[in-house]
Amino acid sequence: MNNKILAIMAGIMTGAALLTGCSTSRKQAAEKSTLARIDMTKWLYNSEDNVYYQTGISYVANPADSEYESLGLYVPGAYFTGKDNGDGTYTVSVNKNGTQNGFTVEDAPYVIPIETPGYSAMSAPDGYPSAVKEFTDSGLIFIYSGARGREHGAPAGVTDFKAAIRYVRYNKNQLPGDTVKIFSFGMSGGGAQSAILGASGDSPLYDDYLAEIGAVMTESDAIYGSMDWCPITNLNVANEAYEWELSASRDFSDEFTKDLSDRLAEQFAIYINQLGLKDQNGNTLSLSNEGEGIYQSGSYYDYLLSAVEESLNTFLESQTFPYDPSVQQANTNMPMLSTPNFGGRGPADFRKAEKRTDAPEAAPEGMPEQGERKGPDFENIDNVKRTENTSGVTISGVYETVQDYIDALNANGKWVIYNPETNTAKITSLADFSKAVKNATKSVGAFDDLNASQGENTLFGYNDGKGAHWDPIMGELLKGSEYEEAWTEDLAKTDSLGKTVAVRANMYNPLYYISDYYEGSGSSTLAKYWRIRSGIFQGDTAVSTELILATALQNAGVENVDFQAVWGLKHVQAEVSGTPAQNFIQWVISCSKD
Repeated sequence: MNNKILAIMAGIMTGAALLTGCSTSRKQAAEKSTLARIDMTKWLYNSEDNVYYQTGISYVANPADSEYESLGLYVPGAYFTGKDNGDGTYTVSVNKNGTQNGFTVEDAPYVIPIETPGYSAMSAPDGYPSAVKEFTDSGLIFIYSGARGREHGAPAGVTDFKAAIRYVRYNKNQLPGDTVKIFSFGMSGGGAQSAILGASGDSPLYDDYLAEIGAVMTESDAIYGSMDWCPITNLNVANEAYEWELSASRDFSDEFTKDLSDRLAEQFAIYINQLGLKDQNGNTLSLSNEGEGIYQSGSYYDYLLSAVEESLNTFLESQTFPYDPSVQQANTNMPMLSTPNFGGRGPADFRKAEKRTDAPEAAPEGMPEQGERKGPDFENIDNVKRTENTSGVTISGVYETVQDYIDALNANGKWVIYNPETNTAKITSLADFSKAVKNATKSVGAFDDLNASQGENTLFGYNDGKGAHWDPIMGELLKGSEYEEAWTEDLAKTDSLGKTVAVRANMYNPLYYISDYYEGSGSSTLAKYWRIRSGIFQGDTAVSTELILATALQNAGVENVDFQAVWGLKHVQAEVSGTPAQNFIQWVISCSKD
């Protein structure tokens, strides 16, 4: 049955996309856009920061939602020569001799924030946000684009950012800087969409969606670099990875949920064994079902365990003691440009969607048979709470010495083996790591739960604000239960352009374009530079999410992949040291001058 499920997934998630991805809109790529170019007589000027800016720039001819589909540009004053029009606006032209922080009007890079936590909509700018100064002072040109969010359904968000990037390049002859060198940056759902932008450059799968909103079809949307903090991505197997990696920290309230968790974990192992991922020495990574737990051994297991140990040892090497975790946490977030739009819900609810009203109310009759196991009736879906397992250790206060901190990690049982002579540590197992500091915080079906009430369910919905199921692996596992019909119906639906959720899930899976496991490999232009950071204590997603993304990029021949899993931090803009903004800026500068 396991191989059957993966075969079904592979067929749905690869072949369907290429069959529907090519379109008549590709023919439109040769046609001249009717979009107006940027009016160079309408710029505003912030004299204190020496920045020219303009907002309300429409980047598509047929906006699906004009509230979001416009952008602002923020340009260091040195790059323009401005003439005061006497009405608060300026007519500008490129200052050919302008320089800022070592950049010139020929080589200054662009940056575009993807500030969409939970795949939320990003409001378009209508003024001058003070946060841009840190970027423009560094010589960077700042693209501030609005974009639709999960309420509009995937791939609306990434489509809009692609359209904005194309529009900036459409104006390259009248703008300063190098529009080839565009770097995206985002965190969580924003980090995911930043990663998708980095992986899906010029993918034909987006043609129909770009054409529908009247995007510029003559320019590229491939970006130069992608900065991704804690990206909630690789959703195609995210539910499965979550159970394989974090289920050890769960206290299961019923056998049905335990059985579903176990089967999801098995499916992740099968996926890894088919993916063909390789380590830095060219060895194929795989999982085996020996020893305790579900597939908790093998070269991929060792690879992940070593990444966790490396994270801890980097922390021990770089952290000075006394150590206060709250100080580490304090430097993990950039100032927000805007308040995320969650479709009427506040930021506290951004990982949730409205409860599906047509979800089955009665208990399922039981899981389908698999070998000798059969799950019992699921008596109450609300038994599975989205709260942290209380078995984890508490890390708070000030730790005077390294040994004090190690003792705190081992408070509920020894799983960190510390050598004070070398100031290095080993970890007994991934399960022990999860139980102690990486507890599951989501129900089984972390991103496609039984009630279709997660943010990702809304993301793969149909522009109606309702959640839809999208994971064919879960759909197959739930056959024979009362959830079968809901999954079957949702997986068969198509959006306004006739695309199934399988196609849309591929569009939102960076690995679809990166790994030769998928038919999309080689169909896009990958970003040249990648910087990926993960708070390794987070319960929002598995460590495998970021690690597989980074490894797949390296396997695909991308030479500039900078990945770190940061010890001690959860779902934040995680950095070993320094601030997220300055580390990103310095990375952009380094990549631009490479």
